[in-house]
Amino acid sequence: MFQVYCYLLLDCFNREQKEDKFIVFMRLGLENLLPAALKDKVSSYNSWVWGQDVVLNQGECILIQATSGAGKSILMHTLYGMRKDYEGKVHWGAYNMKSVTPQQLSLLRRSAISIVFQDLRLFPDLSVIENVNIKRQLSNTISEYDVEKWLERLGLKNELDTPVSSLSFGEQQRVAVVRALTQPFEWLLLDEPFSHMDNFNRQRTAKLIAEVAERTRAGILITDVEVNNHFTYDKKMLL
Repeated sequence: MFQVYCYLLLDCFNREQKEDKFIVFMRLGLENLLPAALKDKVSSYNSWVWGQDVVLNQGECILIQATSGAGKSILMHTLYGMRKDYEGKVHWGAYNMKSVTPQQLSLLRRSAISIVFQDLRLFPDLSVIENVNIKRQLSNTISEYDVEKWLERLGLKNELDTPVSSLSFGEQQRVAVVRALTQPFEWLLLDEPFSHMDNFNRQRTAKLIAEVAERTRAGILITDVEVNNHFTYDKKMLL
């Protein structure tokens, strides 16, 4: 725990000089995290995450692997600030997620943490491009031209005006990924984002994610039911 505390304390001083600019990297720190819903179901002896002290660095790509029902979505929702029913602590940089204000949480979600939910949370009656632009227009950091090129790369060129409800779930997953990439982020949370894609679409979607994340040296945290090679991982952890 002391090591985690020291890392978090030094977080605001962790800078790298590049082209006369200083870039601040945001760490994710977990201290003895244990969700209430899993308190009687998991053991810290078998987990690399639950009940452990963990520090993950921005720029790393981390796979969290677990069987169904082990709490992958609970972890992601907790990291995104949607749940506070847990023991222990979650820190994004200097922010303790149990004590952040609504304004601080909104800022984190708007500028530092993006997410692809397992259930996607798209608007079914809106078109593909409308779903993406809802997120994109909040920051306008990505042009609509770039968005359309991303969708074309993922095989959705002819579906821009198609209601999302008419797409397969695998196609919807690709829409959700593009939507998540349109905002500024230092960390990208991916909750089983490729579960309904074939291998070809997994590969090209993962390639796009890696390219966008590399531009800002963002961290990627992905959950899956099995070990995979979608990305070049810095860490592979068992939930």
